[in-house]
Amino acid sequence: MAQTVHEVKAVVVREKGGPATIETILVPDPGPGEALVDVLTCGVCHTDLHYKLGGIGDDYPYLLGHESTAIVSAVGEDVTDLKPGDRVILNWRAVCGECRACRKGQPQYCFATHNATQKMTLQDGTPLSPALGIGSFAEKTLVAAGQCTKIDDDVDPAAVGLLGCGIMAGIGAAINTGAVQRGESVAVIGCGGVGCAAIAGAKLAGATTIIAVDLDPAKVETAKKLGATHGVVSRDHDPVEAIRALTNGFGADVVIDAVGRPETYKQAFYARDLAGRVVLVGVPTPDMKLELPLLDVFGRGGSLKSSWYGDCLPSRDFPMLVDQYKLGRLPLDAFVTERIGLGDVEAAFEKMHRGEVLRSVVEV
Repeated sequence: MAQTVHEVKAVVVREKGGPATIETILVPDPGPGEALVDVLTCGVCHTDLHYKLGGIGDDYPYLLGHESTAIVSAVGEDVTDLKPGDRVILNWRAVCGECRACRKGQPQYCFATHNATQKMTLQDGTPLSPALGIGSFAEKTLVAAGQCTKIDDDVDPAAVGLLGCGIMAGIGAAINTGAVQRGESVAVIGCGGVGCAAIAGAKLAGATTIIAVDLDPAKVETAKKLGATHGVVSRDHDPVEAIRALTNGFGADVVIDAVGRPETYKQAFYARDLAGRVVLVGVPTPDMKLELPLLDVFGRGGSLKSSWYGDCLPSRDFPMLVDQYKLGRLPLDAFVTERIGLGDVEAAFEKMHRGEVLRSVVEV
């Protein structure tokens, strides 16, 4: 039987720094281990902008989009845990089950995550590189079956789809990597989408002092609405001294750097209590260097951690967080600043760059 190829509309960037334009692309039926999904929503994430600007690679043309909910349309013949009609959140951590991390019982660190084998293409046959192996600024996309995490269908797809990337990264930085405990103090430096998600995660974990730090007072106020108990505008106040003043002079138990710059990392390092934890979830650029006195690293104790995708395991974390959302404990709706169409992605990148939104969400 001849394989069906689906012609769908999608957002593509053809060259470094080029515009994100709507194109007709070709999506094949799923093969072994794959799933074809009808995309419902897709958040506009900084990672997509990095692809557009050449900050991740030069494997153009890129099919953008990755922070999504979808409905399974078809599955490969060997896929047994998904069926057409399943509501899913897409993820970029389809674990292999066989690498050294998986064998140690730590699949959240899987070193051999995988994507669909077949290629989606432009109409002329040019292969597309899907963002984070997903490519979901599209009416349909092809993914590995393991990139689909089943969820209930009685929730707003625009809200829960944000767990697919940035919001999960922030929440996970607090509850997974930072292991925030009830009654602890937490400071978050950088209050964009990921930082605000870390604040929401700290509140969910039971932190009682949650300090939001940002240069922009408007972002600090937004963070307070999402769970911060205190705010520090760092263009007006030294953040290290301010965090210490709010924690009885000691520093916070956990400090999360959601910016990813040497200066913010140093602030996080010195703003934590002795034996406290620093979590880096903001993504630095390749040229950035960090200098710290080694004696201070030794003398302050504690731990310095990096958070990859919030150290999440989608099959474990997505359903649990959707349940917390349904119980009213996790305000995912508040992260949806606007709902837009595929043709509005380019403008959404500009709004994101200016810091005007937590998330623009495409409704396909």
